[in-house]
Amino acid sequence: MWLLGTARANLVFFPQPEDVRGGYAILSHTWGREEETFQKVQKLNEDSNSPFSPEEQLQSFLKLAEQHGYKYAWVDTCCINKESSSELSEGINSMFRYYALSNICCVYLSDVKYSDTANSDKMWVAFKKSRWHWRGWTLQELIASRMLVFYSEEWVCLGTKYELADRLEEATQISAAVLRFESPFTDASIATRISWAARRDTTRPEDAAYSLFGLFGVNMPTLYGEGRHAFCRLLMEISKTSRDPSIFLLGEGQYVHNLDRLKSYLQGNPQSQNRRHLLPLRPSATLRSVFYDPSARSQTGQNEVR
Repeated sequence: MWLLGTARANLVFFPQPEDVRGGYAILSHTWGREEETFQKVQKLNEDSNSPFSPEEQLQSFLKLAEQHGYKYAWVDTCCINKESSSELSEGINSMFRYYALSNICCVYLSDVKYSDTANSDKMWVAFKKSRWHWRGWTLQELIASRMLVFYSEEWVCLGTKYELADRLEEATQISAAVLRFESPFTDASIATRISWAARRDTTRPEDAAYSLFGLFGVNMPTLYGEGRHAFCRLLMEISKTSRDPSIFLLGEGQYVHNLDRLKSYLQGNPQSQNRRHLLPLRPSATLRSVFYDPSARSQTGQNEVR
């Protein structure tokens, strides 16, 4: 696990998160055009004549983490060597754990401006519509992190995940009880957990599956280039250890009303030929289970992809 030293933005390696004395902070954000990369940070660290001066967003985060007493911080854009397929796969498979073991996760909302009390309604509308809620990778960050703090564009603290759980439930359709750790997220059905990702988008189709590894306790190799098959492969991996019948989903939101219809589908009934996959190829195509799950109803109706 590579971390950034908050004082000098230097890369430091730790075998595992538990080895970081004093803990570490994590930055959660939506990617911009000028993101620091592992290679850029490494090169500037090695060049003693060119002290590393990170871009403004990263610099502000490292300063904030240092002020809170953390010597180390983790940022996905520059703490994973994406040029190494093995390191990338390890980072993706370990990411949920990184967030779960962090001391604090700082969420930077670049599209939410802080407002005083008179304009607070406008600010909270912007908060609800923030693109952070629509990004595929931020789902695991929201679920896994125990201490998650939201900051505005100006780095003004808006509140913690616990304090804002009701607003977050409105924005994400994830129960406030789950966000407050009053109810384990693993108690939610597979269909419900998948529905949490249904309206989220990723740049690469494979990431729609890879970003969900932690929500299902799955570890599997990442194969960029496999496209939407990654999501089907994820569901197959989940089915190896789960007896939750909601795993049996019919693609494109078709509801399997009973086992006779499912049997007919598997036997190649002509009426089912337009549905070639029993398992969906992306989260937004899911969301009606073989055994209808009433608790997932409010989630599964939201199928559209942003």
